[in-house]
Parts: sequence; structure tokens; C-alpha cells
Amino acid sequence: MSFTGFQKTDFDTFLIDGLDARMEAIQTRIQPKFQKLGSELTEELSLKLGNEMYLHIAKHARRTVNPPKDTWLAICDNKRGYKKHPHFQVGLFDDHLFIWLALIYELPNKQNIAKAFLESFEEIKELPDDFVVSLDHMKKDSISLADLNEEHLHRFHNVKKAEFLIGKHYEMNDPIIKDGDRLFEVIKAAYESLIPLYKLAKANS
Repeated sequence: MSFTGFQKTDFDTFLIDGLDARMEAIQTRIQPKFQKLGSELTEELSLKLGNEMYLHIAKHARRTVNPPKDTWLAICDNKRGYKKHPHFQVGLFDDHLFIWLALIYELPNKQNIAKAFLESFEEIKELPDDFVVSLDHMKKDSISLADLNEEHLHRFHNVKKAEFLIGKHYEMNDPIIKDGDRLFEVIKAAYESLIPLYKLAKANS
């Protein structure tokens, strides 16, 4: 695979001042890598799930002033968009890489999914120990899987803007990130663990 991993310069993109300058760096440094990595991951997920999946690369098109603090690729079963659907993500903040199954506030049947997740809470807790959860895709913060409790899912159910993202974080200096082949295998393995949860979300959306 021609994907070579992510380097310090990719993370330094988010230290560039100004919307235009940062967007140019995202487009030239990061998005070509997303295209290579995302194409391979999309093919893998299509095979694993038995139906066609589509790659989306964040455009940040609505931004007019503030430069993005992170950027990502998304993979889902809808060709036109991903935000209203359960989807897989890989992306960068300035200090870490994230790998997610993402269920964000734009999902139309968020409450049904939350209910199904609450009913499968024990299975969620059996995911790998190094998994983390985010309750807001715009924030860097995450909680460990060990600290996840049912109240977090009740909030996802009850609060319109609440979100649920589950997966892994890698700090920017982790050697795995710089090795394209290893990183691809790590992401693939994380997605493999998350596929049952993805299927559950799809069945209830």
C-alpha cells in the first residue's frame, strides 16, 4: 500500500494560523493520505459488511472564519453524505489520531440506537480495554471504556446534541502512526471489533 502513515508535519497543520493557510495545508498534506488510506479501508469494510461503502473526506466547507481544529475521513453506506448515518472515521487533532465508530447528533433515529446500545451495554463493555469513548466529536476529550456507564448512553438518548463515538486514540508521537502498514492493520482490527456495534446501530436507524 502506498499510504506511508502520518508525520509530525501533518499534526503541525493545526498550528497554522488563518483559515485559508490551514485549509491549504490540510488539502496538500493530509487529504492525499486520507484518500489512500480511506480507499483501502472502504474496500475492506465493503467486503466485511457485504455491501458497498463509500469514502467521504471532510471538506470543512461551512467554515468562513475559524480554521478547523481537526480533520477526518468518514466511511458509510451512503454515497451522498455520512453525518446522518452511523459511520467509521479516522482523523487528526493537533496531538492525536482518532479511530471511531461515530454516531453524531445529526442521526435521525438517535434515540432508537441509544436504546439498543443500552440493551447491549454488557457487550459494549467487553470491547478491547484500550478503547475510548467521546461524547462530543468537536472536543478532544475522551473517557476510557472502563469509565463508560449507562448514564452516558441515557444522555445520548435524551439530549438532542449528545453524541456517541467509540474507538481508539493514538498520541502523535506513537510510532504506529508513522508506519502506514502497521497503522492500517490497527485501524482494520479496531473496525473489526466495532462492526457488531455498527450493525446494531444500522438495524435501529
